[in-house]
Amino acid sequence: MKRKFVGVGLLVLGACLITSCDKNRAIWKDESKVNAVATSHMVTDLVRVIGGDKVEVIGMMKAGVDPHSYDQTASDVAAMNTADVIFYSGLHLEGHVQEGLEKRAAKGDDVYAVTKNMTKAELIQPDEEFTAYADPHIWGDPELWSKTIDVVVAGLSKEAPAHADAFKQRGEEYRKQLLELKQWSQQRISEVPADQRVLVTSHDAFFYFAKAYDFEVKGLQGLSTENVSGVKDVEDLITFIKERKLKTIFPESSVNKKGIQTVANKAGVKLSHEELFSDAMGESGDVVELNGESYDRGTYIGMQKHNINTVVEGLK
Repeated sequence: MKRKFVGVGLLVLGACLITSCDKNRAIWKDESKVNAVATSHMVTDLVRVIGGDKVEVIGMMKAGVDPHSYDQTASDVAAMNTADVIFYSGLHLEGHVQEGLEKRAAKGDDVYAVTKNMTKAELIQPDEEFTAYADPHIWGDPELWSKTIDVVVAGLSKEAPAHADAFKQRGEEYRKQLLELKQWSQQRISEVPADQRVLVTSHDAFFYFAKAYDFEVKGLQGLSTENVSGVKDVEDLITFIKERKLKTIFPESSVNKKGIQTVANKAGVKLSHEELFSDAMGESGDVVELNGESYDRGTYIGMQKHNINTVVEGLK
């Protein structure tokens, strides 16, 4: 397959020195497959599911990694410079990393934001002065996340037209699974009385979750974890928790829980012993058995089931 992302510059040169510019030994295991790079943990899972055994995927961000403040490494650059295609979330989830990806796309490289087909009506525009961008945490609603599938199918099909039908079929099968996940989630959430559906977390990553399942949400930090909470933010959140008589609030796996622990202590409420997955999934192979079913928290579906079960058990 033709390599599309050949770059120059000191960082790229450094990457080549580290990897000896030997793609076969140091970066990709199988050149006969579509070689794809994905940024966030959720996008990596998405590309792997749709690509199946026809695609080799290198994910830049791992479990517990915060995409808002991620700094790409030399090995990331080497992988991107030798990939067939790159997928990223978009909506500025990846912070300054997105700027470089947009430059690649502008030069004609095969780089795709999986959220690029989202309409304004589908996106949530936060009421925050610091950002001009829509909320990027769309995976909070499985039905909305399913709308990223077509972008990945089209991008992979361009690289491997002979497998286009297989990518489409896998995409449709996955779409069905995500819609079933939405139904399962709604049924599970119904166990929480409407007046108790209040979710307090480390940062504002759950607005789409709230819209999908009729929750009120409050985060200690803003949409990006780079927005540091001040004394007033902490005091306001404590007041809110006390006024609503909440019994449990929730930490997140990709955010230091020191701040939310302080809030819990001062508000006199329980901090859930289970963290919510907000900007990254769990470790691959972390299989949980609960209520007669099992799921891998290192997958998008497993991540969602974990979050739903954690919220329900914490609030009902």
